Amino acid sequence: MKIGEFSDSFIPIVDGVARVVKAYADNLSARGDEVYVITPMDDTGYRGRFPFEIVDFRSFSIKDDIPWKVGFDQIDRHFADRMKMIDLDICHVHSPGFAGHAGIQYAKSHKVPLVGSFHSKYYDDFMMVTHSRAISKFGIKVVVDFYNRCDEVWAVSENAAQTLKDYGFNREIAVMPNGTERRIINLQKVPETVERFKIRADVPVLLFVGQINFKKNLRRTVEACSLLKKDGTDFQLVMAGMGPDAEAVRNLAESKGLSENLIMTGHINDSEILDSLYYISDLFVFPSIYDNAPMVLREAACQHTPALVIRGSSSSEVITDMVNGLVTEDTNIDVYRAIKKFLSLDADAQKKMGDNACNTIPRDWNGPLMDDIRNRYRALVGC
Repeated sequence: MKIGEFSDSFIPIVDGVARVVKAYADNLSARGDEVYVITPMDDTGYRGRFPFEIVDFRSFSIKDDIPWKVGFDQIDRHFADRMKMIDLDICHVHSPGFAGHAGIQYAKSHKVPLVGSFHSKYYDDFMMVTHSRAISKFGIKVVVDFYNRCDEVWAVSENAAQTLKDYGFNREIAVMPNGTERRIINLQKVPETVERFKIRADVPVLLFVGQINFKKNLRRTVEACSLLKKDGTDFQLVMAGMGPDAEAVRNLAESKGLSENLIMTGHINDSEILDSLYYISDLFVFPSIYDNAPMVLREAACQHTPALVIRGSSSSEVITDMVNGLVTEDTNIDVYRAIKKFLSLDADAQKKMGDNACNTIPRDWNGPLMDDIRNRYRALVGC
């Protein structure tokens, strides 16, 4: 098959959607499909190292502290000429931005099937930017209209599917979960990671990986950790990532007396360093109720690190409390108590929970999951 994956975020951006699209492109190509990623122009490095083609259109940065770029595909003549030379069998759109609408236009003009994946809680995004309920509600109408133009709609979790229904989408939604690349830990990187970030071996390590943005419920993490500090528990809180609220999070932690406990690593490009962080951490603290099927939770599980999540969140769909992770209510005291409960377990019990997480949570991209994706494509294409 000739497959077009249309996304408004792609490498070098490493948010969840970009990484999902990269995994689709890599694994579909490995199965012999001819894959094209259609996305705003960015520095993706040497393209010859990819097993797929990148077709990009002119773009520009939104703000200096925001890594995402936007572009106008319809005024890029070179992009239009390249798209005319590609004969796709199916289009898969991953976002309702410019790239997504390019996918809609291509599918319509070439009369090929169109799949749309719902990844994000767009109302929350609109509110964060505009602070206006009226504008955000209008934005949601645009999002629903976008997915109504798709032949088939996928959501990455049951929670995400319900969110789209709550927005007003009333057609059938298929749940197509995200996978994980299972990487073998490079133990030689562990000492380097410990030294680089000054991680102590004699105290528990609590880890967060992702965008440093208050929409990820990071205030809850800091407040819960301040309660740990007050009861005399020694620990290190490691936050890996970058984002618009990095300085505000640091200031909040300092105001709570956590300056000596907090380590903010910034963005980590090296997957072996990131895996080492997962590996040496005791608990992955991820109280986000914004994320849909977060890949970081699955990556932590691959390194036998259990996660703490909030009840009713998308993340909680794969976790059974005190079996392969911890599920708690969305309050400072409940998150604190859950962390404390985990830290009170003996080493064998903590290890068993981490092993259970590894055995039950991740699904390999390169396995039955990708077979399911290809079979759905083939059914729509009619081959």
